Amino acid sequence: MSASAAPPELHSLPLLYRGKVRDLYAVDDRHLLIVASDRLSAFDVILPTAIPGKGAVLTAVANFWFARTRHIVPNHLQRAEKTLEQALPDPAERAKVADRAVVARKLRGLPVEAIVRGYLIGSGWRDYQRSGGVCGIRLPVGLRLAERLPEPLFTPSTKAALGAHDENVSFARIATAIGLDRAERVRDLSLRLYREAADHALARGIIIADTKFEFGLDEHGQVVLMDEALTPDSSRFWPVDQYQPGVNPPSFDKQFVRDYLETLDWDKRPPGPQLPPEIVERTVAKYREALERLTAG
Repeated sequence: MSASAAPPELHSLPLLYRGKVRDLYAVDDRHLLIVASDRLSAFDVILPTAIPGKGAVLTAVANFWFARTRHIVPNHLQRAEKTLEQALPDPAERAKVADRAVVARKLRGLPVEAIVRGYLIGSGWRDYQRSGGVCGIRLPVGLRLAERLPEPLFTPSTKAALGAHDENVSFARIATAIGLDRAERVRDLSLRLYREAADHALARGIIIADTKFEFGLDEHGQVVLMDEALTPDSSRFWPVDQYQPGVNPPSFDKQFVRDYLETLDWDKRPPGPQLPPEIVERTVAKYREALERLTAG
């Protein structure tokens, strides 16, 4: 059963939207309940195999970063006027999602994936091989796979519909879509968030190679960080002690699953393949280790 066709976990609130990982329920006119599932998507396809405990890890990691970065930009958890107990007064319903759910302010989402790259990997590496740059930004000749970039790059992409692929685009295209001032604000916030998080993670043995942010607008038109932040689903996390430019580093994130899927005869279209138990177990361990390292102390 696809994620979009699966029945809702909760019955006391109306389901508004089922994404690749998160489900959104209406609480009232000002609030949403966001539930992180154990679903895993790779290459924009929701896989049929769940990763046990993944939703709880994602929620804990995101909440850690939301609290840590609120001095940089407000986030959707700030100024929420309802608690989880108020949003889900039924104890049985609340118990289903207690460690995976947050009450957030309703925002008007901006149609951009705000991606920051600190290292040359993934679609950025492929773009560089074709064009000598990433998203129209020229880079020095001779960079290697996974090499640290001279400066972190803001390389946005479009927000694709469920089942479709995001598209890397230029800053100019984003400025056309949301306005130059707002695009500059999103770019500057994304770079600042990345730099601060990367420094924190590096001190704990993790390289944040790249990450994706999402932003929305509140009722006053203020840019607000939303959805998730710096999780193993939205970022590439590499162990510092195993990092070596020129090779694809091991990871603490879902890149581990992507690398496994690349060994299969699969065209990256739905339905996705089942994951074997050993891949699931190693993925669970990687997500939990990322959580423990980032939030320790």
